[in-house]
Amino acid sequence: MLVFKVKVESEAGPFGDSPKRFHLDGRQVEIAENIDRWHGAGYCYFKVKGDDGNLYILRLDEGRGEWELTMFQSPQAEAFATQSHPRKSRPTMDAPS
Repeated sequence: MLVFKVKVESEAGPFGDSPKRFHLDGRQVEIAENIDRWHGAGYCYFKVKGDDGNLYILRLDEGRGEWELTMFQSPQAEAFATQSHPRKSRPTMDAPS
């Protein structure tokens, strides 16, 4: 799995720290919505929506206190891919007469 180290600014909340913004490749992404969070062995995962409209999964290594970006999804890229490569319809089989 390909992951990217990111700098995350977080704040304490009722269920522990929650990311508020992160820095990736010199740009800052504000967290517009914390969608979900879950725990794995030694990690805490956060599914968030950025102010850029993209979805991200951030992973906190709880032992080392290091953050990583493990998933990125861009609705604009998906829309472009769908428009550029429409799905081909499958041929249908007629029932035997």
